[in-house]
Amino acid sequence: MSTRPHPPLEGRPRTNRPHAAQQACDEAALGAPKGVAEGVRSAVRPDPHTGDGRYPVAWLHIVAPRGTVPTATSKCACGRDRSAIGRARVLALIDDHTAHRDACPLRTPLEGRTAA
Repeated sequence: MSTRPHPPLEGRPRTNRPHAAQQACDEAALGAPKGVAEGVRSAVRPDPHTGDGRYPVAWLHIVAPRGTVPTATSKCACGRDRSAIGRARVLALIDDHTAHRDACPLRTPLEGRTAA
């Protein structure tokens, strides 16, 4: 094994001293500061990411690749978390997930004394 140092990179002199960073220019820019570039419309548009007040509460995830056993998971923000393996159990979980929509405490408002 050789203990020779590696050759320097192409086009760069080999030095062991650190170089000082180039300083930014202290001169002021000419002209008045501008809010936006010329020719750019500055009309305020509605935010495309604001929602309509709806948000997901329950998720049903089904995986059924051709030729394999289907699986499914049903999760809800209320804490419900169920899973199924096999065609008959997945179909039953789909029905159970649909029925949970009507019974979920996050989707149904409380009425009467329990609301207070």
